[in-house]
Amino acid sequence: MVTLVVATTFDPASINPANELLAMPGWSPGPPLQEMKSFANRNVRLLQHDRSIVVEDDLDNRWEELTGEVVDEVIFFSRHTAVSNRPALTVHPIGVPHLRDGEVPPQGGKPGWAAPPSPRIGPWLRLLKTIAQSHNLVPEFEITLEGTHHGPVTNKPTLFLEIGSTDEYWRRPDAARVIALLVWEGLAIGGGNDVGNWNREHNKNNKVLLGIGGGHYAPRHMDIVLKDGVWVSHLLSGYSLPMEDPNQSNGGTNNKDIGGSWKEAIKAAYEATKLAFPGGEIIAHLDHKSFKGWQKNAITGFLGEQGIKIGKPNDFY
Repeated sequence: MVTLVVATTFDPASINPANELLAMPGWSPGPPLQEMKSFANRNVRLLQHDRSIVVEDDLDNRWEELTGEVVDEVIFFSRHTAVSNRPALTVHPIGVPHLRDGEVPPQGGKPGWAAPPSPRIGPWLRLLKTIAQSHNLVPEFEITLEGTHHGPVTNKPTLFLEIGSTDEYWRRPDAARVIALLVWEGLAIGGGNDVGNWNREHNKNNKVLLGIGGGHYAPRHMDIVLKDGVWVSHLLSGYSLPMEDPNQSNGGTNNKDIGGSWKEAIKAAYEATKLAFPGGEIIAHLDHKSFKGWQKNAITGFLGEQGIKIGKPNDFY
């Protein structure tokens, strides 16, 4: 099995970490995928293409068809944008599970789809913070998760690693170096044990956080994920849980009365999480303060119907 790392020349926050990674020992040229260059190092394959990072769908399947190698996971390098323009290094799963058929995803993917979330997301967030601190990027750069969003379509466990949030920071050599080191160490390309290997490590703790609600940077979920040993899957921010107000906020509203694609989003994220964490105990963590009463009642009722446990922070340790 191989890990596919994907970068685009279209974006300095993508190609610069790729070039930093390729400057490390052991790489050799691999076969081209259509017009894309590839490079190999142990069980890692790095692909470079010339399009937006969110539009090249099914790279995992296409690599398997070309080479016969089984892709185990996919990692993307990308830029991050934010209204605040604050420098940041981010990690997140991908998908647009809240969109319905016929809706056009603004940043790739397909309606109703959520990629299996990489089990490395939680462990790598913690490793990223350590590496960034050792390179004096903290506190200048915020180290954070992001909610599930955008494409491209993948079928294997996937994560995005991003540098934000303006051109000045996208081009920062030290930020690119930190992202490259995260992959180098996290995948153990230079030797040793990789970080965030579910198959090897889940016997210590098999509880997986499924984040429900809150803002894009998931601060209340982050508080839990920063603890050692915590696994994290999809993070469905409030905007990924469209709920139509039934004008019955008396606390007794049946969740069947509340329209919107919020149920479909939760189900898609849950099913994708089961694929990524075989044998895991998936526990929903709600950002309670982000919901109105009728929303929280509807969500907790629906999670109960689906047999999805709801946990408090201590339930994940």
